Amino acid sequence: MHRRLRLGVNIDHVATIRNARGGHFPDPLRAAMLAVEAGADGITAHLREDRRHISDADISKIRQAIPVPLNLEMAATEEMLAIALHHRPHAACIVPEKREERTTEGGLDAARGHNHLKPFVAALGRAGIRVSLFVEPDLRQLDAAVSLGAPVVELHTGAYCDAEDGRRERELERIREAAAHAEKVGLECHAGHGLTYETVKPIAAIPAIVELNIGHFLVGEAIFVGLAESIRGMRALMDEGRAGR
Repeated sequence: MHRRLRLGVNIDHVATIRNARGGHFPDPLRAAMLAVEAGADGITAHLREDRRHISDADISKIRQAIPVPLNLEMAATEEMLAIALHHRPHAACIVPEKREERTTEGGLDAARGHNHLKPFVAALGRAGIRVSLFVEPDLRQLDAAVSLGAPVVELHTGAYCDAEDGRRERELERIREAAAHAEKVGLECHAGHGLTYETVKPIAAIPAIVELNIGHFLVGEAIFVGLAESIRGMRALMDEGRAGR
């Protein structure tokens, strides 16, 4: 029997569209509720230092309203830690963040940043928040996550999604090896970043991965088919990939 693969829908870029003009529309909370109706197992939102998309008010409303877990993506800063401890989301995924980047450009260096990350992982864990580290599919980073006491890692799939021809298969193999190692050392393994209808099935087929977090593609596809339909399409492809079809 295949272990069911969870889908976390990231609604950041609904807020990006709202913020391009200001005002209240489109509403990220409405997007989150539609995503749940369409089959999302959780909602992911990244509260950035510069508040370029999701706002503090969005986090508060979403946390209170949705009937599924909220995964708060956050940088390892005192400001974000205080916000996480205030709202108590189900999970917090610690990600690298640079003000000048358009989107998250790579995984967290958990090995080099061990001493900086340790108190954040500990404080979130004491509060009952499930801590995830967003890392490259690199065994050294997974071992660092274990050392830090984080129960979950999310593998960065960006290099795989951006690769062409034979390089994509090599990047996929890196993810397979990392997912297997994560399972071996006792980490729950998630994956995400850049996944599309074209790239999702090989990732979904990796048995050690239990959750995918997908956002930008789903919001973009929603322009053409609607958000619920874009999510249902992704859910169907994930299920096909997990079943080996």
